[in-house]
Amino acid sequence: MSLGDSGWLLLLLVGLARLSEVARAAEGDGQESLPKEEAVDAVDDEDDDYDEDDDSEVKEENGVLILTDRNFDTYTADKDSVLLEFYAPWCEHCKQFAPEYENIAKTLKENDPPIPVAKIDAVTAPDLVRRFDVSGYPTIKILKKGQAIDYDGLRSEEGIVEKVREISQPDWVPPPEATIVLTKDNFDEVVNNADIILVEFYAPWCGHCKKLAPEYEKAAEELSKRTPPILLAKVDATAETEIAGRFSVSGYPTLKIFRRGKSFDYNGPREKYGIVDYMTDQAGPPSKQIQALKQVQESLKDGDDVIIIGVFSGEHDPAYQLYQDAANNLREDYTFHHTFSSEITNFLKASPGQLVVMQPEKFQSKYEPKKHTLTFQDSTTDSDVKEHVTTHSLPLVGHRKISNDAKRYTKRPLVVVYYSVDFSFDYRVATQYWRSKVLEVAKDFPEYTFAIANEEDYSSELNDLGLGESGEEVNVAIQDIGNKKYAMEPEEFDSDTLRDFVLAFKKGKLKPIVKSQPLPKSNKGPVKIVVGKTFEQIVLDPKTDVLIEFYAPWCGHCKSLEPIYTELGKKYKTEEGIVIAKMDATANDIPNEKYKAEGFPTIYFAPRNNKENPIKFESGGRDLESLSKFVEEHSTKASRRKVEL
Repeated sequence: MSLGDSGWLLLLLVGLARLSEVARAAEGDGQESLPKEEAVDAVDDEDDDYDEDDDSEVKEENGVLILTDRNFDTYTADKDSVLLEFYAPWCEHCKQFAPEYENIAKTLKENDPPIPVAKIDAVTAPDLVRRFDVSGYPTIKILKKGQAIDYDGLRSEEGIVEKVREISQPDWVPPPEATIVLTKDNFDEVVNNADIILVEFYAPWCGHCKKLAPEYEKAAEELSKRTPPILLAKVDATAETEIAGRFSVSGYPTLKIFRRGKSFDYNGPREKYGIVDYMTDQAGPPSKQIQALKQVQESLKDGDDVIIIGVFSGEHDPAYQLYQDAANNLREDYTFHHTFSSEITNFLKASPGQLVVMQPEKFQSKYEPKKHTLTFQDSTTDSDVKEHVTTHSLPLVGHRKISNDAKRYTKRPLVVVYYSVDFSFDYRVATQYWRSKVLEVAKDFPEYTFAIANEEDYSSELNDLGLGESGEEVNVAIQDIGNKKYAMEPEEFDSDTLRDFVLAFKKGKLKPIVKSQPLPKSNKGPVKIVVGKTFEQIVLDPKTDVLIEFYAPWCGHCKSLEPIYTELGKKYKTEEGIVIAKMDATANDIPNEKYKAEGFPTIYFAPRNNKENPIKFESGGRDLESLSKFVEEHSTKASRRKVEL
């Protein structure tokens, strides 16, 4: 049957409309557009030679090359220099940077010789993301003869072009490392003579060490410019086993701060700016001198935290140096002061060679001493000072806040009383009224930590406990070890109701509250969905080996892992006794302290015969082969079979 003129006209109009749609899509959302030839094929569907699945070909979009896991190595193998951008389609910063990056591509294309400019979709290129340790978007790197150099300058055409041209020069060589390399030949000399130095003990094969390396080097470069400079060094612990053994290094990377040869644990961040800020703070004195009595009086009257003052006759006092060393170990968590003033010493009713720990007046009560004093003896150690400070750092009933939660209120069980806590002049009486009710109970349960908390600061916590809409002026909860939480039934609050609640907890009569998403309607997919209420049923099932991934919906690494993890689930779906599972750790409680998710994704293997000792997946890449190998190695059943990868 042939078409009339009107039929051909209609077909032509449809084709033109399809082309228009493709063009508008390419302009509107900033994503990769279809080549014009393919747009035509979409109309007449006559070109059967176009292979939509062939992503080894290097395509170009607005002058920017598109590299993938498949074509990256082939394309870059013979290139001296290549500018790379790792981006995510959903990243707003990437979208804003796109026009600037296209201008950079145009400029470098006109360079003599031309310098290729490429971009990599991090969502669809997980192998390259892992290979180059990309953790944020956009990430700019310059590839020089196969070696990636981080670009940390301004995200502007001028700055990036200048840096690329500099590195692309034939005689360019990387600047010398700012990080000092320590061996048995120079370790003691360098460390013993440094007022402060940060030392990383690493293993060349360690993935975490490789990830830290560029951040550590950037921090070393930045801190070397300070006056006086702060040194950063590294030790290959696999080669320098004697040094590693001397400082009990058992994991990698291990970081330690040394002050004139004395070592202290490093508990700071592991990225450039965090390391710089942390070490700058650590370089200052651990204890500040107080010279005026007024400073002490103001701290007692208006302070919010524990007051720690060492009283000494002078800097020559042997106890003073011991106090400084102890303060260095605890300086992250507490503010230390010292004084040589006889006036302050008399006010504190102390003697030189003593350490006084006190609470601000608003936290003092008739049930506890106003101060706790440690007298330094020849046998006093750092540990004695630490124990004295930590034991007396909290009042009988303190004020739990977002700012002090992680440092002061980690001990469990913790009894929290929520209401409108406000110590300002107008509301102090009401705040202390309810606190006095808590004090009456807290004095009888010294084994528990008691605190009051502002209900507005912890609204999400109250919602998770089911108390967000209780209608009561005061609410109570207990947080126990193992992330277990208990909520008091809403009722009028007084000392008696609180006492009954704490006693019921002590006798094991309370049922824990578990934050949980609803149970999935269907859970027959290759990856089992775990929620708070089914954690014990699925993950702690003594009849199965379980690989559990804790993820966050917003986590880019989790999104990249998802298709791989699904393939893993398919691989073991028919394997009896092995379960591949996942859990949204932002929407569900993990009701077992052995399964901690401090970052995403976090993966554990829970063997059927040892659920209380899960094995964390920490080595190898997050690819199907590595995950399969991990399952096979630890599965109580599958490990007896030949590994099939």
